[in-house]
Amino acid sequence: MKIDYDDMDLSIIKEAAQIIRNGGIVAFPTETVYGLGANALDQESVKKIYLAKGRPSDNPLIVHISSIEELYPLVESIKLKAKILMDLFWPGPLTLIFPKSKIIPDSITAGLSTVAVRMPDNKIARELIKYSGVPIAAPSANISGSPSPTKAEHVIKDLNGKIDMILDGGSVRVGLESTVLDVTRDTPVILRPGGITKEMLEKAIGEVLIDSAIISEKEFVDTPMAPGMKYKHYSPKAKLVIVEGEINKVIEKINSLAKENKEQKLKVGIMATEQTRENYQADLILSVGDRDKAETIAAKLFDTLRAFDEAGIDIIFSESFSYEEIGFAIMNRLKKAAGYNILRV
Repeated sequence: MKIDYDDMDLSIIKEAAQIIRNGGIVAFPTETVYGLGANALDQESVKKIYLAKGRPSDNPLIVHISSIEELYPLVESIKLKAKILMDLFWPGPLTLIFPKSKIIPDSITAGLSTVAVRMPDNKIARELIKYSGVPIAAPSANISGSPSPTKAEHVIKDLNGKIDMILDGGSVRVGLESTVLDVTRDTPVILRPGGITKEMLEKAIGEVLIDSAIISEKEFVDTPMAPGMKYKHYSPKAKLVIVEGEINKVIEKINSLAKENKEQKLKVGIMATEQTRENYQADLILSVGDRDKAETIAAKLFDTLRAFDEAGIDIIFSESFSYEEIGFAIMNRLKKAAGYNILRV
């Protein structure tokens, strides 16, 4: 059901909230990606999320709230730096990790003593949480491992018939999952980069570290504290190869690789930008956004990867992008989608 942001049909949201209260699962929009929600305090409901997604049970979930007051029963303590960040960035695409309270089921946290919480900056999401009357656990509303959903059509493609309801709020704004920050330590640590960048966090609270797993090109950890740290994520069905280097050399290399693969009878896709799309030859060339406006690339990244699959592409060659600010999160997702298959020229 599609809901207009400016004229929300509360009867639809209340129907979805009733499904949540009754132990069902509902897909809903946030500003980052679409989430697949269940009552975070009901272990049996949460199991339905894992089943619908095919998600490993040792991959923790994020708990979504609609107000600060809803946070206090969920956590044991809140440090001053966390309070500063909540004041600045909530509601918004920032997930904070706290020591969990006893009411949080182990199935949410994969047995960890901490819980990840955020307050989404999306009216539909917050109204759904408010009318449900419970915090909502919600990973991305897609088949586990595939590109995250940024439109309701993506959810329908992956999960239609497996869940109770889909709230269609149009295309999301940010397009990448939230930044995940561990605020249980004296110096907070980024466990997943996102729309709230390291630079923004440090301007607010001083030094912030980046988990070594993010920087590593192995990046998969044995005991993940946040979603996306252990398993291959965001991946199209096609093989994805990133070509990194000076842009003119990248263009030359991608065209060479495209020609070689065409000769092998493979259907070739190229992920380019507005500035470079006219320089390529392939079966399908898609612009992921404006190279000088990284937020446009973030917003279209997952949708573009899915479009290659819709076209039956066998292999995708993608340009690399700047690692600055939100570009760091873009490259984090792109590298994981490619399984760290990177050519440097």
